[in-house]
Amino acid sequence: MLCVEILGPRQAQVSQRPDPQASGDIVKIQILVAPMCTEWQSWRSGKLSCELGHEAVGVVVDAAQSKRLKVGDRVIVMPHAGCGVCPACRSGEHIHCTSQRDLLDETGSSSGIGCYAEFLLKPDYLLQPVPDDIETHHAAMAICALGPSFTAMHRMQVSPQDTMLISGCGAVGLGAIINARTIGARVIALELNPYRAALAQELGAELVIDPRAPDLIEQVRAASGGYGVDAALDTSNNEGAPAVVLELLRARGRLAFVTWSGSLPVNRITGKGIDIFGAWHWNHDVFAEELLQRVRDARPLLDRLTTHRFAMSEVASAFALQETGNCGKVLLYPGKTAQA
Repeated sequence: MLCVEILGPRQAQVSQRPDPQASGDIVKIQILVAPMCTEWQSWRSGKLSCELGHEAVGVVVDAAQSKRLKVGDRVIVMPHAGCGVCPACRSGEHIHCTSQRDLLDETGSSSGIGCYAEFLLKPDYLLQPVPDDIETHHAAMAICALGPSFTAMHRMQVSPQDTMLISGCGAVGLGAIINARTIGARVIALELNPYRAALAQELGAELVIDPRAPDLIEQVRAASGGYGVDAALDTSNNEGAPAVVLELLRARGRLAFVTWSGSLPVNRITGKGIDIFGAWHWNHDVFAEELLQRVRDARPLLDRLTTHRFAMSEVASAFALQETGNCGKVLLYPGKTAQA
């Protein structure tokens, strides 16, 4: 099969690898589209790999001994390969599993665990069937574009009565704006990239502020009744952002993170009585119907979020675009041409 391989700093090509083999409950999927996430950072640094990508929508081409799926099923691919038996997995929180399966070892395959490829291996319980009325490119938004912020807002119980702050308008933050606006909440966004700031407004952010503004706190409070926002989500991955976002919340506000950087002052958390949540992904065992309905409801906004499409042969150009930040969600297609 063909797959994307990183050869060095800012060097990527399409390489030939052996086709993976399905076995047991591990099925083989033909990738239809792979949304691009943070893999461009590996391309920039030159982290060698031929197993790239953790998001995809595809079609089952070998169901092996699966009792959940059959050949021809169109599915959303969930990240990682949780064991399926630990407390986290049994509750549907597979992303938090600490005993990941070795799919290559279990199937005797030498490749097949990256989504930037023609084929992929995945345990059947980590594949969510796509309803016939949802198009493939829209289903692809149900992974990192909408999933992490969907969980964050569900846990924060965001409602139409809330003013919501989104820190960072990369693809995850832009997807968070879509989630919040589809719920009916007001949105204030923080973003310094002009392209993404404009896209944030197009997607429904009422106000977009440069987080470097010296009067940031005053601007946010002025736009939220003088007390601060009701709920906030940081997706920026900026080391200094969490403590700043904390100060933009009203007392007894709610704060969630889809990020891996930064720290918080405990005295301010306690003093303001803030509820805090960490959200990595979404639980398809519990919330599949609700999130798929969110996809249906948000179709026009999802079309605006998807700013670029590339064939797999054009992956180096796609990585270079992502590095500039001048894009929303980028889709990668294994075929010779990017599909509409």
